Amino acid sequence: MLGHIARRLGRMQHVSVGLKGVSLQQLLSKETHRHPQSSLETHRSISTVSLWPFSSQPRDFSQPNSSWSPEMRKVYDHYNALSFPDTENGEEKKGPWRKLPSYNRSIKYATGGIHLSKLIQAKARLFTRNVKEQGATFEYVVFVNKEEKRCVCVFQAGHLLEGAPGHVHGGAIATMIDTVTGTLAGFLSGPIMTANLSIDYRSPMPLDSVVLIHSSLDRIERRKTYITCKVTSTDESKLYTEATALFVSIGVGHLFGSRN
Repeated sequence: MLGHIARRLGRMQHVSVGLKGVSLQQLLSKETHRHPQSSLETHRSISTVSLWPFSSQPRDFSQPNSSWSPEMRKVYDHYNALSFPDTENGEEKKGPWRKLPSYNRSIKYATGGIHLSKLIQAKARLFTRNVKEQGATFEYVVFVNKEEKRCVCVFQAGHLLEGAPGHVHGGAIATMIDTVTGTLAGFLSGPIMTANLSIDYRSPMPLDSVVLIHSSLDRIERRKTYITCKVTSTDESKLYTEATALFVSIGVGHLFGSRN
């Protein structure tokens, strides 16, 4: 039954722009119009799932916690302040930055996604959010500037990310670069997957350090989104890493079509 539901969702290519603004109920209504009987069974299955004893509000992991260093909190407060509306000439104007939530499954961004995530590999977890100990691995928050088509991530590298003694593993740095550049590409282009990631490591990054991961749009060519990235100290005086990334837009069906 679950495989049947996943395949049916996979064929719904009309939501390939990103499921934004489309509720699960709307998807079911469209499907019911075409296949009344089978869709009724699907609706009953999803209704049953929605009654599972899970929180209906997914937890945002990009919130301040006790593991954050004073430096992490200071930089977070700086960008967070830029996210709030400001009053100019008596009119309220939105801040240039927007804080993005970060859940332990990417699918939860979509409307109705919390239910889909229970149907499709319910035990799966986002790699950077799968350790319960706060501050032990990837502690980060992303802010995006839509007008300038760029984002910045405040990242604190935990003690379990060690490579060379006392320094962050290169693979952990690559993971964060992929995460942040992918976040920007997805924000601008909808559902995407990494096609290429090229990284130049310039300087070792100490464990427990706080860095900024800057990403900006280079260009978009049809289904291809090109992003540039650099990792610096919080005052931007030290360059740790530079990278370029290529992402390819996909239909939502690609996320479900491989399920049996």
